[in-house]
Amino acid sequence: MSLLDWSKAGWLRPHQTSRQQITDLFAIVDRDLEDAARGLSPDWQFGIAYNAALKLCTILVYAEGWRPEKNLAHYRTLQALPLILGAARQSDADYLDTCRAKRNTAEYDAPGQVSAKEAKELASFTRELREDVITWLEKKHPKLSPWAK
Repeated sequence: MSLLDWSKAGWLRPHQTSRQQITDLFAIVDRDLEDAARGLSPDWQFGIAYNAALKLCTILVYAEGWRPEKNLAHYRTLQALPLILGAARQSDADYLDTCRAKRNTAEYDAPGQVSAKEAKELASFTRELREDVITWLEKKHPKLSPWAK
């Protein structure tokens, strides 16, 4: 499927983003990556790193001119990753979906669901994804990049 197919299915709606909106989302990513490194519980570090990863996927979707509908918005935003960055990123989308479920359990059901190692791994993954999103944005949508001249 493509993002256009998702739109036809009612999962996405058109969205016109701006450089300022993308800049603000990167500011959230950077804040969250800093906060995820603080001396918080692994559950909170994980949740904060997950939020940063979600925002990076949101940047991708917005830059392509879409916004997910509210129903399953996080899931769809994460699953758009391979549609935008390429099929080789499917395992990354699957990893982030596993993180989404783990974060939900830690947030809403029971504490102590995340190890310190898992929290660090997600933060590291998210830092790498940030660099990939910047590279993609500067190549595909340079006018939206906060770093464009």
